[in-house]
Amino acid sequence: MRLAIDETTVYRAFMATAARFPDRPFVGVLEETARYYGVSAGEITYDAMASDVAALRERYAAGGYALGQRVGLLLENRPVFFLHWLALNALGVSVVPINPDLKSTELEYLVAHSEMIAAVVIAQRQNDINSAAKAGGRNVAVSGPDDTPKPIGARREPAGAPDTDTECALLYTSGTTGRPKGCVLTNTYYLNSGRWYLTVGGLITLEDGTERMLTPLPLFHMNAMATSSMTMIMSGGCLMVLDRFHPKTWWRSVAESRASIVHYLGVMPPMLMGAPASDDDRAHKVRFGFGAGVDRRLHAAFEERFGFPLLEAWAMTETGGGVVIAASRGPRHVGTSCFGRLGPESEARIVDENGVDIAADTPGQLLVRRAGPDPRHGFFREYLKDRVASEAAWAGGWFHTGDIVRRDAQGSFYFVDRKKNIIRRSGENISAVEVESVLLQHPVVAAAAVGAVADSVRGDEVFVCIVPRSQPVDPAAAREMAVAVTRHCLDRLAYYKAPGFIAFVPSLPLTSTQKIQRGQLKDLIDKIAGGEDVVDLRAMKKRGA
Repeated sequence: MRLAIDETTVYRAFMATAARFPDRPFVGVLEETARYYGVSAGEITYDAMASDVAALRERYAAGGYALGQRVGLLLENRPVFFLHWLALNALGVSVVPINPDLKSTELEYLVAHSEMIAAVVIAQRQNDINSAAKAGGRNVAVSGPDDTPKPIGARREPAGAPDTDTECALLYTSGTTGRPKGCVLTNTYYLNSGRWYLTVGGLITLEDGTERMLTPLPLFHMNAMATSSMTMIMSGGCLMVLDRFHPKTWWRSVAESRASIVHYLGVMPPMLMGAPASDDDRAHKVRFGFGAGVDRRLHAAFEERFGFPLLEAWAMTETGGGVVIAASRGPRHVGTSCFGRLGPESEARIVDENGVDIAADTPGQLLVRRAGPDPRHGFFREYLKDRVASEAAWAGGWFHTGDIVRRDAQGSFYFVDRKKNIIRRSGENISAVEVESVLLQHPVVAAAAVGAVADSVRGDEVFVCIVPRSQPVDPAAAREMAVAVTRHCLDRLAYYKAPGFIAFVPSLPLTSTQKIQRGQLKDLIDKIAGGEDVVDLRAMKKRGA
């Protein structure tokens, strides 16, 4: 495969591919997504997109847009996202993808913190962006996706040409434990993400100009914007972007898209496995799925039923393609939390709370860096306006991931939990994710989130928020349900990991990618702990129970 390895920007990589495969489709929109967005269904060729990008680039340049500025994009998963991103990248203007689920306070922070000078926004959210800009005292030129960009000044000669080190995007973390951080991402970050995917090998093998990738993940997320988009751009493939994951129509979308690759979220396999078996289960052309967080109990069954492997992987917004660990080669250890082994381009350590390397099969924090002379190659440049956090993340020359993992003697990595999700009870470390996985096996539990609540004797106690399958919960039956769930946990986990308290709630705080908002969960637990609706189960937690 000939990669666009000599290109220095995302725009140039795209144009190089457009010259190679002008008539091949670059992006496709299925009927269901087209109806949802009110746009045209069908495919856009590389040549057609290149022509539209060139025209829009000139309009941006005429409006005074130039190297070093930032423009927000609130366009959901519409194909016009790529048009504006590529046109702005050609001028060296960084884009700030905006999560459409953000509300007023969140938007005010993002608009002010990013210092965007303009924003391209769908019609129904333009007032929200204008209000956020006004609240922060900023002058932001807000345009619609099909409008001529509002001018921000007279056309001027660029101060220089964008290159590999030019900021390509400012991507905000999900902020699951606090305020989102703005990750400054260069052109190298994006180009390297595509290169990793196209060279990692094993079960992840692609053919130039023929692949079709289907993703329901949001374009404001690094997986879709960096990994999926750049992989298709650099190989001449077609990216089929859904508005979101629709369980009932997923396999129809897979078939209609003629996808050879699908990207998934951990919440997807359980929903798909819950549907009745059908002759259409294998009526597709998918060779592999790429994602993270599949329920280990369903992993093998999913592959057997639907006929393709789900390749678990690990990466972060901060690491990009600088370090990705993926189970693309055997042994994959299906049915565990294994996410693969390191490639030769990466280095890793697992350390204890004091930063000391620990033995195989012992959980500790994962530290990573790029092998070779530049340990930060392909990583984010910095957290915007947060030098202290940036330096702390790279303490000692290693990026501190905050993930607790273990590595076996053969070099395979297994995910345990986020460091901040670890509950410390009577000297024992408890993984919230591990307890949540067991809770989800109980028939009354539709969703569950586990956090810590202060305990005067044990330090922390396990507090569980459960969304029951049948709502609302009769107060008279709540204790009986909570006891049954706790017995279920005691049968499957060490006694100290079982719930100490259970509260039945109507919903959980989630991100747009269906991850638990740990910061908001903590606020919820603090709010309801001690309430009369919380069931105290500590008496059931006895050694040997």
